[in-house]
Amino acid sequence: MRKGSITFALFWLSAGWLILALAGTAFLLTNLYSRALDTNLTNQLKFNIDTLTSATLDSTEPNFSDVDVRDPRFNRASTGWYWIIRDETGKVLASSRSVVGSEPPTLGGNFDADNYRTDILSDEAGNRIRAIERSTTSNGRPLRITVTGNLDDSLAQVGEFRGQTLTVLGAVGIALAIMSGIVARLALRPIDRLGKAIERVREGESETITGDYPREIAPLAEEVNELLRSNTQIIERARSQVGNLAHGLKTPLAVLRNEASAAKDNPLSAVVTSESEKMMHLVTTYLDRARLAARSAVVGKRADATMVMLRLVRVMQKLNQNVTIAFKRPDASLPWFRGDEGDLEEIAGNLLDNACKWSKGQIAVTMVAERTATSQMLLIRIEDDGPGLTEDEAKKVLRRGVRLDEKTPGSGLGLDIVKELVDVYGGSLQLKRSVLGGLLCELRLPAAKVGGLVRS
Repeated sequence: MRKGSITFALFWLSAGWLILALAGTAFLLTNLYSRALDTNLTNQLKFNIDTLTSATLDSTEPNFSDVDVRDPRFNRASTGWYWIIRDETGKVLASSRSVVGSEPPTLGGNFDADNYRTDILSDEAGNRIRAIERSTTSNGRPLRITVTGNLDDSLAQVGEFRGQTLTVLGAVGIALAIMSGIVARLALRPIDRLGKAIERVREGESETITGDYPREIAPLAEEVNELLRSNTQIIERARSQVGNLAHGLKTPLAVLRNEASAAKDNPLSAVVTSESEKMMHLVTTYLDRARLAARSAVVGKRADATMVMLRLVRVMQKLNQNVTIAFKRPDASLPWFRGDEGDLEEIAGNLLDNACKWSKGQIAVTMVAERTATSQMLLIRIEDDGPGLTEDEAKKVLRRGVRLDEKTPGSGLGLDIVKELVDVYGGSLQLKRSVLGGLLCELRLPAAKVGGLVRS
């Protein structure tokens, strides 16, 4: 679960709500339990008052020795459980054994409609007690009967209940948090599968997104497939239009150039020939760029770079018998080129052809994989023992239509086209000094994840 992911966000969102809900539940349950204990204590004290009231009716004046409550807590000192019977002057007529040696509690306030009054006090032992007093009449004599109970016992029970509640709810919260994380992962698994399917398309392993997806995600997958199909159709249409445009422009220009060449005595023939050649050059240049743009927009292509370089080396070796091309074949783990095979042939073919033109007899070709922090690149090194280029010349030769040697056949567009095609794929082309003494071309292109097999 990575930070910044949807799973991470859903987990912490659900965990936050769980913590708040469980904390609120614990508070509510503890409060309800505390009220229940307090109500039970109040009812118990009132029951004891009723018991004492009934006992006073059976007792004769002035002896209340028969009055008692059958609760052992009233027989121990400093327990917080006391009962006291007073007359109208406040004189103690009878009391529980727990009152012996201590000051009887005295309540303040007024009696309610039922002749009860209640208060929370502290006894001499430091116990918090709830006291209830009733005003009654026994045998025609006004009496006040007071009964108290230890409130600390109830508070201790509330604290114990709170701890148990937090333990249970904490365990439930942990279980629910784990389940929410699992549910989030399961719920987002189709999105992960869709992402991997899109990655396979990008890496060239598949042309469309395949698989079954939930109703919420299936329309997205279909839209992506429709976008891929539309992109392919647009590219094919662009290629066709580029070819038609090339045929439509080159033919009239060729006719003009031929007619101008035939009319040698006409003073305008040289001008027409020169300008038509310039126009042909411009048409070729911009049509090549349009063709490159169309080809580079295709998604899901990949090519075995090792096989492409093997074919190019064999062809160039046959065409240049005076040159020895040393190709160090990579191992089977070398990644494939993430792009069109024809583009790779054009890029590497131009560089290798240029090396053959300027080499004195030795050319070296190597291929390795380079890993960066974010991606993997395919590094192709082509170097020769020719005259090489200075740093300024290396910068100039990559410009549009620049040729350093006008005597050597060529349009000056080869390296320019290579550089532009490399840029389209997000790669790089660097021209350096080779250890062989000539030019070193370092070509870096994006690599696919699946490794290519080296075949003979």
